[in-house]
Amino acid sequence: MAHISSRSLCVLFASLLLLGLAVPSCTAWKPEKFTVSDLEHIQAALNLEYLEAEFFLWGVFGYGLDKIAPELVRGGPEPIGASFAPLDLITVDILVQISLEEVGHLRALQKALGPYYFPRVQLDLSNATWGQLVDDAFGQKLNPPFNPYANTLNFLLGMYTLPYVGMTGYVGTSPLLKGAGAKALVAGLLGVEAGQDAVIRRTLWNFADKIVAPYNFTVTNFTDKVSDWRNSLSHAFVDEGLVVPISEGANGQTTGNVLAGNNDSLAFARTAEQVFATVYGTGSASKPGGFFPQGADGVIAKHFLKS
Repeated sequence: MAHISSRSLCVLFASLLLLGLAVPSCTAWKPEKFTVSDLEHIQAALNLEYLEAEFFLWGVFGYGLDKIAPELVRGGPEPIGASFAPLDLITVDILVQISLEEVGHLRALQKALGPYYFPRVQLDLSNATWGQLVDDAFGQKLNPPFNPYANTLNFLLGMYTLPYVGMTGYVGTSPLLKGAGAKALVAGLLGVEAGQDAVIRRTLWNFADKIVAPYNFTVTNFTDKVSDWRNSLSHAFVDEGLVVPISEGANGQTTGNVLAGNNDSLAFARTAEQVFATVYGTGSASKPGGFFPQGADGVIAKHFLKS
């Protein structure tokens, strides 16, 4: 696909203005190293970056993008049910760093996407949504419903559910990109998202055999259930918990799985369709739900929602 011409886009925007339609300024946006397809694929990832940023910021600060970086939300609706979590000092230190990294990711996407950058979508981070998703993962109603904001361990388990899906989405997107700018951007995003996932998994590894109160399952059981559930939603084997059969471990010689990967220890990949099907919690990119009650935004997300 041919690269986008800045001049052509400016002409297009001028035409839209003559029709009375508001469009962003094109003077500071230089997309020469992105194709239209690149922008659409990167645009899909913006949904996950909004989701991660809001969950992490609210958990550690008690407020989100509207206070930290209001210019990035573009007037989008506030997330439903996001809350502060009482975290231990070590987790606070880690989460401050990770949450602010997500703000940086959004800023990088805003610069890269230009007029393809859309306002924050409606997110649902409420206890009710989390409880339902974890019930679905376990195939039964937990009593009481799982609440990620209850304590440090619960919040870490909540964190386990998010960056990994976005990370596999970036792995799946990478081979589809054409422009040098797009490849560089996604490589940078993927590197940090993978690091975040590694920190979360390594932290949870410290508690692998710990019982998650007041339930009768361990942290390892939780990661297994959530990963199995995400596999079913993605309709593919692209996810693993903290402990795996030895045949699935690194080089077929270990059951420990602090980093997830295939038989050659390469990262799993999800398509955009699989990412949306997973974060919707419905198993279909055409059926919104879960963290995105009204569905995700962007060209690719809307294509599936209309199908």
